[in-house]
Amino acid sequence: MLRRVCVLIFCFVAFLEPCTAADAAPCWRPAVTGSVIDPFRPPSCPYCPGHRGIEYSVSRGTRVNAVAAGTVAWAGTIARTRYVVVRHASGWRVTYGKLAEASVSTGDTVVRGALIGTASGSFYFGVRIGADYRDPAPFIGRLVVRQRLVPVDGTRPRAVPPPRLRCGASGVPVALSGSIRPN
Repeated sequence: MLRRVCVLIFCFVAFLEPCTAADAAPCWRPAVTGSVIDPFRPPSCPYCPGHRGIEYSVSRGTRVNAVAAGTVAWAGTIARTRYVVVRHASGWRVTYGKLAEASVSTGDTVVRGALIGTASGSFYFGVRIGADYRDPAPFIGRLVVRQRLVPVDGTRPRAVPPPRLRCGASGVPVALSGSIRPN
């Protein structure tokens, strides 16, 4: 009986797709430091109203940093609003919007943490995977400091390790569902 179960499990697993690095969701440092004033609200249809990203309240001139390395796919203005779109190796496109100034141009290569531009008083951040807009919030991490107990016997405490970046609601990196994959 056990042997039959093992064979069935092996046959089932053999036909599954292997996991790749592209299946893992990123965990990015935030592009800006600010508070969210308008969260992601998916539209009910491709042309219906909604909010296809996250909007932050920031001071005018706040530095906007690249969340990951990529190539600037487009930089310009639409309806007097400046945007920069960066395409990452995974094929994901990240939009940095409501910029006062852009420091990059179409075709430029950026590294993680590079200056994209400065914010105009509010800042828009969006993510597209293929043609789908996705909620960027699960991909934006927060720094978590590991707590240490202080020795009570008078010995010198060990150094606190550097903070770690954590994503997802539970503080662990999120995984993509099997139906959506980067291009």
